[in-house]
Amino acid sequence: MATQEKILVPDIGDFEDVEVIEIMVSPGDRVAVEDPLITLESDKASMEIPSPWAGVIREITVAVGARVSRGSLIGTIEIEAVAAAAKAPAESGEAEVPAATGSAPPAREDLPEPAAPVADGKPAADAPGLPHPSEAVATTKLDFHAGPSVRKMARQLGIDLSKVKGSGRRGRITNADVEAYARKPQAGKEAKPDGIQIPGVPAVDFSKFGEIEIQAMKRIQKISARNLHRNWITIPHVTHFDEADVTDLESFRKKHNDTAREKSDRLTMMPFLFKAIVSGLKKFPTFNASLDPEGENLILKKYFHIGMAVDTPNGLLVPVIRDADRKSLQDLAREMGELTIKSRGGTVKREEMQGGCFTISNLGGIGGTGFTPIINAPEVAILGVPRASIKPVFLDNQFVPRLMLPLALSYDHRVVDGALAARFLAHVCELLTDIRKML
Repeated sequence: MATQEKILVPDIGDFEDVEVIEIMVSPGDRVAVEDPLITLESDKASMEIPSPWAGVIREITVAVGARVSRGSLIGTIEIEAVAAAAKAPAESGEAEVPAATGSAPPAREDLPEPAAPVADGKPAADAPGLPHPSEAVATTKLDFHAGPSVRKMARQLGIDLSKVKGSGRRGRITNADVEAYARKPQAGKEAKPDGIQIPGVPAVDFSKFGEIEIQAMKRIQKISARNLHRNWITIPHVTHFDEADVTDLESFRKKHNDTAREKSDRLTMMPFLFKAIVSGLKKFPTFNASLDPEGENLILKKYFHIGMAVDTPNGLLVPVIRDADRKSLQDLAREMGELTIKSRGGTVKREEMQGGCFTISNLGGIGGTGFTPIINAPEVAILGVPRASIKPVFLDNQFVPRLMLPLALSYDHRVVDGALAARFLAHVCELLTDIRKML
């Protein structure tokens, strides 16, 4: 004989009005003792509420987003004959059933099929609200068991937990199981940012149109391609353009290089760009920040590590100069030269390419009048620098030739708005135009 019992929220410590973030069962599901029913999340922790009995869930009275406390009703469960018999002596004060007869509620796989009493010649299972015996297999157990931290990891990686085989107790999925599954080739195909379906590139047999050659991409190119693709599809890019009058700066730079005692003391445009960017990051700290993985908080950095894109025979690398705010123009120039040589020689270390706050991509030595650089996540902005050129500028009621440097600032529109980007780049241009303000 089956009995119905109310399922209440047990003692969860000092927590009150805790939010329900997940419901793991539905009416008609068969559960065993300790199977998770719902997940609660407070400001400090997540916790699963297990089933106190084995049986069939008849009703769930809470919904996702509801708030519960100790004693709140979760739902009702129909306790089957064996479980009810084990429960009765404990409630009536009788002696416990000897261990040989199975005093503890049996595990889910040991539960007997519920009897189907006959009434008026028809099985009771045909009555409304009761599962038919043929449906028992379909509602026997949940597809998977996993804790809140495991579910959160799976959501971040875009992995369907129903496809992961658990190695924990009674098939429970662990963090290690999710990590192992994420390394499999097919796992990456499941991850689609915000559910967006991205059509794949069609396979084309180019050889039928003419002669071809297959050339394998270099390792650095493959890594860069993955990162650039991820950054492009996950960050809402906007690019703001401006120009800086660097006539006086270029004159100062050339005079300095003419009197430099050593080649390593000579200056390019890059150290000045670094100084201008650091000043901008200090004045507009939003640019010296990163979004947290959940996209809900802004992490403001108190240090100033600037990356520089370096074109190498093996692909693009971005070594980082640390504490750029504490270094002189000559110090920056020397460190840039050293990192460039190491990058092109393949000896730059991994840690020398980490921790950047902002990146500068300078194509002035090659050419171009403008381009839209892709942000190097988790940074929120990048500065593109094409080649400077002489242009007529109207000054003092006449046109005079001035050396103008075009600049392109790509920024993450989730963090930076257009007005802030315009102010940031205007500040950078002002410093590059009047070198006295920079020095």
